[in-house]
Amino acid sequence: MTTANRFTRTLLEAPTPVIAEVKPRTGDGNDLLRGRSAAAIALEYAAAGAACLSVVTGRWFGGSVDLLRTVASATGLPVLQKDFIIREKQLETARALGASAVLLTARLLTASSLRRMSGQALSLGLTPFVEVTDEEEIDAVPHPQDSVIAVNNKNIEQRELDAGELGRSLRLLPAVRATGTPCPVSASGIDTPVQAAALLDAGYAGLLVGTTLLRAANVDEWLGALR
Repeated sequence: MTTANRFTRTLLEAPTPVIAEVKPRTGDGNDLLRGRSAAAIALEYAAAGAACLSVVTGRWFGGSVDLLRTVASATGLPVLQKDFIIREKQLETARALGASAVLLTARLLTASSLRRMSGQALSLGLTPFVEVTDEEEIDAVPHPQDSVIAVNNKNIEQRELDAGELGRSLRLLPAVRATGTPCPVSASGIDTPVQAAALLDAGYAGLLVGTTLLRAANVDEWLGALR
């Protein structure tokens, strides 16, 4: 593992390797903050033992780059920016606002664009967090040894409103591990600590959990049960 992988290192070394997500609403507009500030949620996640944070800045989910700035400055945890990042200028903005990692969605980028964006991210000190949904996308991931490869269990074409398919993560794990990435991640659709534990036991190094934690009555209990 080289250079700018504070995000990856933190996740690999954490007792609870969960990336806890902050987003204002679901893809169909349901409020997830429920009167809470983004900073307060970030601090709650940190106190409960989350390893890293994810901030959704995409408009589908009510996000903005200001939200990234707020969350990144609230705690000392590494932060992932989740958005449809397709331009190098977006990488520079992410770094300036305090992100440690950036989402690169393999389905949205050509192979050459993914190579260019991954290389630029690494040159800026950002970890490429490459989201995949099938083996063809996995095969196209550049710099896998310096990247997080995350299997998205949900469908972005449906604004991630589907229930998610954890079986996708289990099916694709061998192909993800074969790339040499140090940090395979299962992302979205994880509803319970039991499901989370099963994915870690299967061989995932980290998990991204969003809506479930935002709706949880007690985040500390949820992460504590996993721990």
